Amino acid sequence: MILITYGTRPEYIKIKPLITEMVRRGIEHKTLFTGQHKDIVPKNATYVYEMIEYEGNRLNSVLKNCLSMPEEYFEGVDYILVQGDTTSVVGLALAALHRKIKVIHLEAGLRTYDTKNPYPEENNRRIVSTLANIHLCPTDINRQNLYLESAPGSFYVVGNTVLDNLVAYKEDCQYLDKVLVTMHRRENHDKIQEWFKYINELAIEYPLLDFILPVHPNPNISNNTHLLPNVKLIKPLSHDDLLELLIKCKMVITDSGGIQEECSFFNKKCLVCREITERPESVGLSSFMVHEPNELKDLFTNHIQSPIIDIESPYGDGYASEKICDILEKL
Repeated sequence: MILITYGTRPEYIKIKPLITEMVRRGIEHKTLFTGQHKDIVPKNATYVYEMIEYEGNRLNSVLKNCLSMPEEYFEGVDYILVQGDTTSVVGLALAALHRKIKVIHLEAGLRTYDTKNPYPEENNRRIVSTLANIHLCPTDINRQNLYLESAPGSFYVVGNTVLDNLVAYKEDCQYLDKVLVTMHRRENHDKIQEWFKYINELAIEYPLLDFILPVHPNPNISNNTHLLPNVKLIKPLSHDDLLELLIKCKMVITDSGGIQEECSFFNKKCLVCREITERPESVGLSSFMVHEPNELKDLFTNHIQSPIIDIESPYGDGYASEKICDILEKL
């Protein structure tokens, strides 16, 4: 029996195609929603945990909740599958360790080797790599990272399951006069006013392009949107609605790792507003690093002139869930 766990929207997006394939094959599993993003809890979750917000640090609350899960959730479980790099991934991997349950890590081996970027995610995924028994790596670089770290267990290169959601959209790609902008990362909060200043200046400089920003609910983001009078601000989008916008836009400005992967699959250029990325495979092909806000305008000007690219995504072919289920069936 495999217990599949998730608690945030990005985690659910990447777990969803895998669950669908496991159901299709009849692979025995249960699902646990850990409660961080309450708006995405699926109705068919086997277990739904109501996360308690303790006083003080939210990350401590997440960890404490994961270590306080009812014992019944783990009855009959041989493997716990965790995804990505959130604090709940660490908490659930520890919960498995304490019960001598094996850990499967989906999206394993991503690294920046900078514990401050992203914080605390880089620390989280490195901790989980020491606890996991089965590492499901999106790329060979990820597998090599784990090998060089002497991580325990077995390594498999399977691609990223986020691309499994995109196959049906691939043929609908266009390059309309739209620029999708997303900003949310914690490490950008201190510089968000600068990022917004240069994004708004781009919108003024390119009036024939619609710059569209779904506003992240974090107050560090939403409280500064007044700096974007020339940008079209919209409410947060579901993943399906975001994909509809992504396949139509000409280019993307983002600090999202998931969108970096999706852009490579859709042959879209994206400017990655970060000091460093754990997804170096597409850098220079479909993604281009913008280390500081004052670099944005020049890079945008260089790439908007030739937005159409034709590459094979280094993050997979859209059939990662099938490859993973081939592995799980052998367990």
